[in-house]
Amino acid sequence: MAKLYFYYSTMNAGKSTSLLQSSHNYRERGMRTLVYTAAVDRRGGGQVHSRIGLASEAEKFGPDSRLYDEVAAAHGAAPVSCVLLDEAQFLKREQVDDLAMVVDQLSIPVLCYGLRTDFRGELFEGSARLLALADELTELKTICHCGRKATMVVRVGADGGVEREGDQVVIGGNERYVSLCRRHYFEARGRGHPS
Repeated sequence: MAKLYFYYSTMNAGKSTSLLQSSHNYRERGMRTLVYTAAVDRRGGGQVHSRIGLASEAEKFGPDSRLYDEVAAAHGAAPVSCVLLDEAQFLKREQVDDLAMVVDQLSIPVLCYGLRTDFRGELFEGSARLLALADELTELKTICHCGRKATMVVRVGADGGVEREGDQVVIGGNERYVSLCRRHYFEARGRGHPS
């Protein structure tokens, strides 16, 4: 039975690596996958890249992409066994609904990978809808510098200081974002309590 999966985490938890491994597993068995990544992230050049050097060609989705129609057309041309989507936080609410329809009407599993919250600790639109609709939720874990589980991310400026305001979406990697546990997230944002 096909399901909608949401694998979420902070930065550097291996989301793209996990996606690429899942796609490889299907393809190794002769099954076709559709891999998507966000058009807003221009660093990959139409590929999903992991920090450990793995990569795969990918379709790009943007705010106007009609994902159900795209998957249905691809599936009509040649059977699709699985849809895998990186940077799922950038999905619009309606696009998550489209992906749920891919599962329910086309019986194709959809695996979405993305951040749960932004640098302000707020849910992304796509992540909020996935948390509401996904059949399976899995947290991929990484650690804070203190060794605790990292659940939050801060954005840093060119001066190394923590940014507290700004656009929700600013594309970047380790040079812009740091994963932290909740305690160190609040401390970094100036809301820590004395011990």
